[in-house]
Amino acid sequence: MKNRTSFSDFVLLGLLLNSETIGIVFAVILVIFVVAVTANLVMIFLIHMDRRLHTPMYFLLSQLSIMDTLFICTTVPKLLVDMVSKEKTISFVACGIQIFLYVTMIGSELFLLGLMAYDRYVAVCNPLRYPALMNRRVCLLLAAGAWFGGSLDGFLLTPITMNFPYCHSHSIEHFFCEIPAILRLACADTSQYETLMYICCVLMLLIPLSIISTSYSRILLTVYLMHSVEGKKKAFTTCSSHLTIVSIFYGAAFYNYVLPQSFHTPEQDKVVSAFYTILTPMLNPLIYSLRNKDVMGAFKKIFIQCLSVQKASTNVA
Repeated sequence: MKNRTSFSDFVLLGLLLNSETIGIVFAVILVIFVVAVTANLVMIFLIHMDRRLHTPMYFLLSQLSIMDTLFICTTVPKLLVDMVSKEKTISFVACGIQIFLYVTMIGSELFLLGLMAYDRYVAVCNPLRYPALMNRRVCLLLAAGAWFGGSLDGFLLTPITMNFPYCHSHSIEHFFCEIPAILRLACADTSQYETLMYICCVLMLLIPLSIISTSYSRILLTVYLMHSVEGKKKAFTTCSSHLTIVSIFYGAAFYNYVLPQSFHTPEQDKVVSAFYTILTPMLNPLIYSLRNKDVMGAFKKIFIQCLSVQKASTNVA
């Protein structure tokens, strides 16, 4: 690494691994990245191709897969390049773009998970009105609202963060441009902005979390009163997948952005950030696909069709 960088450059210190483990960690992260991108793209493809998956729940799930794909592609490729490169710099503009994308994806996913809980509430508690309450127009508006809410957060926080003077060290104690890590380098008072950001993050967590809590309280009550064992099992299967994802994503977001900085160190921040930027995008499609008969059925159907086409083309040749 060069001893000095230009004023507009930052240096990402990365995961600070020793030379003995960097090869293993690189291989693991690369495999996770490939699996995550592939699984999410396959999920999007299946939902688009199979008519049985043309429902509100799967439409929202396809939006989640798009967000996860963009999310992991925002941070991991740069991390992998830095792990095998001596030059670990990132330009001022590239850092700003990275901040905007990851803040937008986090915000959008938080809102979307809340809307997915509302979808499950309507499906379980108002099944007869479900087609009317969750029609195509409503689904498009809900998805657009989630994307808009996330991008609004990105447009608000990114320019403020990048406008602070960074006249001290330009070495970021992280593997990507995360706002708390960058603010530690600012030579101006950032306390008011950090308070604003804290309030913003709390609201972005509490609003969808209140929707999730209310929705699942009503769902639990409805499921408890159900007489059909099959109905209870189906409701539990679809809702438990969503709750698993909510617990993972909201837990990591709460730790990083709501828990005061005095309760965690930069090294701990890296571990948690690695969890929700690298692992979560891989876990989301796997949790939904492995525990969902409709998705697995669509996958088997498409797979058999592909084998039939390949066999037919081989016979012709």
